[in-house]
Amino acid sequence: MVLASRRRHRRELLDTVVRLTLRSLTCRISLRLGDGSMRVAGSGRLRPATAEPHPVEEHPGEPALRIDDLVVEFATPAGTVRAVDHVTYQVARGETLAVVGETGSGKSVTVLAALGLLSAGNVHRVSGRAEVGGQDLLALPARERRTRLGADVAMIFQDPMSALDPVQRVGDQIAEALRAHDRALTARTARARVLELLTQVGVPQPEIRYDQYPHQFSGGMCQRVVIAMAIANRPTVLIADEPTTALDVSVQAQILELLRLAARETGAATVLITHDLGVVAEMADRAAVMYAGRIVETAPVARIFGRPQHPYTASLLASLPRLDQPRGRLRAIPGQPPDLRERSAGCAFAPRCPIGGDLPECRTERPLLVPRDDGAVACHHAGQAVTLLPQPGARPSAARPDDAPAVVEVAGLAKVFPIRRGLLARTVATARAVDGVDLRIGQGSTLGLVGESGCGKSTLARSLIRLLEPTAGSIRIDGADLLRANGRQLRRLRQRVQMVYQDPYSSLNPRLSVGDNAAEPLRLAGVPRTERRRTVLELFEKVGLRPEHADRLPAEFSGGQRQRVAIARALAPGPALVIFDEPVSALDVSVQAQVLNLLRDLQDETGVAYLFVSHDLSVVRQMADTVAVMYLGAIVETGAAGQLYRRPRHPYTRALLDSIPVPDPSVRRSRVPLTGDPPDPTAATTGCRFRSRCPLGRDRAACADRTPELRQVDGRWTACHFAEEVA
Repeated sequence: MVLASRRRHRRELLDTVVRLTLRSLTCRISLRLGDGSMRVAGSGRLRPATAEPHPVEEHPGEPALRIDDLVVEFATPAGTVRAVDHVTYQVARGETLAVVGETGSGKSVTVLAALGLLSAGNVHRVSGRAEVGGQDLLALPARERRTRLGADVAMIFQDPMSALDPVQRVGDQIAEALRAHDRALTARTARARVLELLTQVGVPQPEIRYDQYPHQFSGGMCQRVVIAMAIANRPTVLIADEPTTALDVSVQAQILELLRLAARETGAATVLITHDLGVVAEMADRAAVMYAGRIVETAPVARIFGRPQHPYTASLLASLPRLDQPRGRLRAIPGQPPDLRERSAGCAFAPRCPIGGDLPECRTERPLLVPRDDGAVACHHAGQAVTLLPQPGARPSAARPDDAPAVVEVAGLAKVFPIRRGLLARTVATARAVDGVDLRIGQGSTLGLVGESGCGKSTLARSLIRLLEPTAGSIRIDGADLLRANGRQLRRLRQRVQMVYQDPYSSLNPRLSVGDNAAEPLRLAGVPRTERRRTVLELFEKVGLRPEHADRLPAEFSGGQRQRVAIARALAPGPALVIFDEPVSALDVSVQAQVLNLLRDLQDETGVAYLFVSHDLSVVRQMADTVAVMYLGAIVETGAAGQLYRRPRHPYTRALLDSIPVPDPSVRRSRVPLTGDPPDPTAATTGCRFRSRCPLGRDRAACADRTPELRQVDGRWTACHFAEEVA
């Protein structure tokens, strides 16, 4: 064993010497050639060693990506699921195709299967063609396909943190993408190219950021890194799979601007997979609408939004909360998408269709995708769907009480987190997550809390039920001081305030049935089993769930259904206030509309108050009577929702509203994203917190010297020295 160990050690030492020798020779050759030399690129063509972009070659009529008759099936214990059913589309160089549809419609599976990236062990069948540059990727050997994918196709995933290696430096990960397809690229040249890419995508201080790890970046910054990695090899096809779903509106605007830059710089054909129709209207040239694994409509975005031909497309548009329409009840799509294990003879959308649901041809004859006008549609009654679009002023909203008795009153609330380092975990700094917040929520009303990620919204929400212990301030619930309560009194007050979280699956016990999950607050309150069961069944009917489903596990439900279970659990103890922390951000627009309508109905019926935390300002406008805008732990503007949305008085509120994509291609505008990141909450600041990003007060002495206090301007409270100047 000792002899074998010595031999293995000698082999490893010899391998190391050989690698160092080859690296030295490569460096010498690179230095002699100089920076203007030519190198062999991953695709076999000669490209300049500099980072200068090469001219984009346009090929009219020749698509960069062509997916033809793609079929994907998965084998499950209950039968074969056809997730993609004969899908065909193509994208030309410089064109952006948006693929939209509900969760489970086959959007992402189509792309992953076309690129040979499906890793599930139960893949039963993948057939059809997926051509990039005229070559079928599905017909290539795995090694050659990987080479083509890295050089010619790039993908931007929804969660950038899962796409980055947490134990590898950010710069090294981008350099790895470069050197994997260009073996002659030196480390020094790769680093220079990475620094240029980081600068190009707006990462500040790229020399410092190069050596940092993903956990030291914000979500938006991680997405910038993923985009830099995607455009590093100048791909011909760029695929973005829900690239802005988990981002707030200001960061979303920045990322969308980067996607435009990436497409413009590389000339790539872009496939944008999203359920955000506002992003589609702003970014895409054409749209393909998918339902139950099939494309049901495809057309230029102007026609999709202005004259939808398929009822499903029109129903998606009607489900969307919009700033340019009166607030009121949304037109949700009834029912659920079909079970893909069962292939019906007729139209898959017929059971949910407001036009052809009862017509015999829709129930018995499957519509084919046929050309119509400047697109294609699969519907027996194409063209009638435009009548489903909401009309201005057609959805009146009930008024909420302004002087209702207070359910919750918050005064001077603060939460400070200590920053500890070293072996002894000494406190070296403090971060003020919530800094002197005052709030009041009346009975039966809704307060919307908005702001960028990291501004303190969720910390404030968790402090209201003492999941986080506040550092200072007072919280009164029904007149009782929550911070002085303990024992039985604290348990009683917590029954009066319940919380619904962003991810319903992680907030439900996967080992308990959904009925037992909903009954948990009642069990903790000592309610007898029979009464708990009766209350839960009544709540299930209220939230739109079948009582017979109470004994099923959470894994057997969709995301929207699980969120309904979480709402039923929150309502079980009869609370005075329910806190919703991003409750619909992970849901597509049709399920989102169902949940928002449900919340408004429950509030009208029970008189419960809501604190609605969200970064989606369109959703907040749909729900809220009063809106509070947070920035760096403090409220910078608050007032009636309609008044604040019509004419904001704080530059930060104005910037957030300007960042919202408008779901109307006819008013497509070039947004100016809110630049920069919020200041470090651990750093001592003087003056206005927003001044480093503010277009009004960046160079004014008053903004640098004095912290603005909340004052009344035009009937709302605003913390800005120059609120009257905000247009």
